[in-house]
Amino acid sequence: MSDTQAKRPILVVAAGQTFEELSRAEGDFPDWIARGLGEGLPLQQADARTAEAYPDPRELAGVVVSGSHAMVTERAPWSERLALWLKRCVDAELPVLGICFGHQLLAHALGGQVDRLAEGPEVGTREIRLTPEARDDAVLGALPARFPAQLIHYQSVLRLPPGAVRLALSDIEAHQAFRVGKRAWGVQFHPEFSASAMRGYLERLKGELGDEAIRRIDEVRPTPQAAEVLRRFAAVARASSF
Repeated sequence: MSDTQAKRPILVVAAGQTFEELSRAEGDFPDWIARGLGEGLPLQQADARTAEAYPDPRELAGVVVSGSHAMVTERAPWSERLALWLKRCVDAELPVLGICFGHQLLAHALGGQVDRLAEGPEVGTREIRLTPEARDDAVLGALPARFPAQLIHYQSVLRLPPGAVRLALSDIEAHQAFRVGKRAWGVQFHPEFSASAMRGYLERLKGELGDEAIRRIDEVRPTPQAAEVLRRFAAVARASSF
C-alpha cells in the first residue's frame, strides 16, 4: 500500500453551491476549497443537502464545511443532521474547519447562538484582526495581525459555544474566527474565495446594495494571507492522517 493510500482523506462537505454563471467560470465551493487545501492528502466530497449519512470520524483526517446561500436559522433537516455529525467530529477530536455557513453551523452545533447580523450584510474585501489568543494557534497563528479577507454573510455567530476561543474579529463582526476543543475552527471569512469570485458576488448584489456594492467591487483585491487558513488546516489534518 502506498503512503497516499494509507492516508485517511479530508472530507469536503458542500453545504450549498455558488451561482451557476460563477460555477461555469470557476468551479464550485468544493473546487475552490480543494485548490486551497493543496496536495498531500486524498479528498472526498459530500453534498450536505442530499447526504443520508456521514463517515465515522475515525475514518477521516479532517472535514471542511463550505459556505451556503442557506441560513443556519432555517433549521433545515439536512443542516441539523450535519450539525449533529459535526458535534461527533469535535468530540472525536477530528480536525474540523467551518467556513461562513460552516462556521455558523459549527457554533450552533456546539451550543452557540446564530442570527442575523444587526448591521446588515458584511460584504467585500474587509480587514480581519487577530486577537492575542490567536498568536499560538495552529491555523491562524502564523497570519499577520491584520490582513484582508473576502466576506459575504447575512448571519453571524452572536454568541460563541461554551469553551470556544475567539481568534479574530472585524469592524462589524465580533467573531470572525474561533477555535473550540482541540482541533475545530470556524472562520466567517472565505479563505477559498478568489478576487474574481468576490467580484461575482458583488455584481449579484448591485440590485440590493446599489452604490455600496459598486464601491465594494472597486475595493476587491487578492487575499493570499486569508488563503493560508486552508493550507495550514491541511497541515493539521496531514499530521493526524495515519
